[in-house]
Amino acid sequence: MRYLFEEYTLDTNLRELHRGAEIVSVTPQVFDLLEYLIRNRERLVSKDDLIIAIWNGRVVSDAALTTRLNAARSAIGDTGEKQHLIKTLPRKGFRFVGSVQEALRPAIGPVGSAAQNGDTTPGQVSAPRLSIVVLPFANIGNDPEQDYFVDGVTENLTTDLSRISGSFVIGRHTAFTYKGKAVDLKQVGRELNVRYVLEGSVQRGGDRLRVNVQLVDAETGNHLWAERFDKPVADLFDMQDEIVSRLAHTVSSRLVVAEARRAARSLSPDATDLIFQGRACSYKGTTLEHMAEARGFFERALAINHRSVGALVGVASVDVAAGAALLTDDRAAHFSAAETAAIKALSFAPDDAGAHLILGFAYIFTNRAAQGIAECEQALALNPNLADVHTAIGLGKCLMGQAGETEGHVLEALRLSPRDIGAYWWIYSVGRAKVQLGADAEAAAWLRRSIETNRNFPLAHFVLAAALALSGALDEARTAAKAGLALNPGFTIRRLRAGTSSDNPAYLAGLERLYEGLRMADVPEW
Repeated sequence: MRYLFEEYTLDTNLRELHRGAEIVSVTPQVFDLLEYLIRNRERLVSKDDLIIAIWNGRVVSDAALTTRLNAARSAIGDTGEKQHLIKTLPRKGFRFVGSVQEALRPAIGPVGSAAQNGDTTPGQVSAPRLSIVVLPFANIGNDPEQDYFVDGVTENLTTDLSRISGSFVIGRHTAFTYKGKAVDLKQVGRELNVRYVLEGSVQRGGDRLRVNVQLVDAETGNHLWAERFDKPVADLFDMQDEIVSRLAHTVSSRLVVAEARRAARSLSPDATDLIFQGRACSYKGTTLEHMAEARGFFERALAINHRSVGALVGVASVDVAAGAALLTDDRAAHFSAAETAAIKALSFAPDDAGAHLILGFAYIFTNRAAQGIAECEQALALNPNLADVHTAIGLGKCLMGQAGETEGHVLEALRLSPRDIGAYWWIYSVGRAKVQLGADAEAAAWLRRSIETNRNFPLAHFVLAAALALSGALDEARTAAKAGLALNPGFTIRRLRAGTSSDNPAYLAGLERLYEGLRMADVPEW
């Protein structure tokens, strides 16, 4: 049996407590205490009940019981003061008050069993959100020398997807029981109680390697996304790392969009549903309208659960985006709010890579680039698939007067996730750095590419206008400026000047060039 609550899963078969993909270390007695409280959550549990159930009736001091309760609370992010999940009623007893879903562990029976025939196990609940199995990739051509590479892709992708906050990923040992078998993906979903199935194949022909992959909704059988990678064979281990990183990052964003669509159909969305919807809104583009819509979902999630790390990171990311894109005049207030929310998220989940990344952005945009880069490096250590981190570091270098290094960092982000939903930001960052360097023609090429990727990003239009004006293409520059003002009518040069994120002399000199280009393109001064 698995009990799912907040961001946690208590697996009674494996005797493991998970927070997202992480195993939380607990002693056997603390695990038993949690399991007993959760199983008996409909009633008040007395001290004597706990002593009989956990200590087999042995004499136990109040101090020992309190120590175990405190350890149980700490393991699930609760405290004796807040008692968000485990309530103590003085002189009466204890009760687990969190909202819990129950899920039977998947049982893979022999062919012809009830599970194989599609019968639902009695009492089985709907599959957890972000639940997925990576089926063993097929080795097209059955080249035995290729088997280790193909299996490595499957295993490493399983590991990397498990880093997604709140995900439930079927372990590789279970997934490999399907190796070499023709399977019904809907049936696999029922057997493993997962929402999504990822399947793929690897084929080598001469000096080229082709990887096909597709993400399937296990409940409907519908294909949600498909991709093909075709690359010249180089070092196989380097190729494996690149393929896995690209797949993990792309699948993560596709899963968020899929979950947001499910949540939109819910009549009574919970905090997690709202977080997915907020993230999907933020993918649309960095405009006031999209950011306000995203913020609304995240704030509704926080109203339901004020300790939600996902919602706190979501609110912080909206504030960072609004401040970085100069959507309003109160840029400093946005960054201050983002920093506060990110630090609060890290107080609940110190190893949350997304919170470290957002905090890094907040530092970078408030003249603390070195501190921000350190936070980004911490995020990368926690999750090597966070392609955004490389762009953040590149931006930090630009603000430190090292704009020549920005392109290299962004190219690394694009290598990991070339079709990323946020790639327009990354590509814009190179264009911005090129303006700093006086390479206006190169800047215009990068900025046009950013706009082609997502036209709903006003800052790309403005910086393109400046680059074109500085290159002498005034008519095109004024057209670009009008496109930017249509998306962000309140943008002015004064707002840009007031939002300066660095006091580095080289950076400030580049800013003066940008201001001059914007004036030439008829962007309002005030």
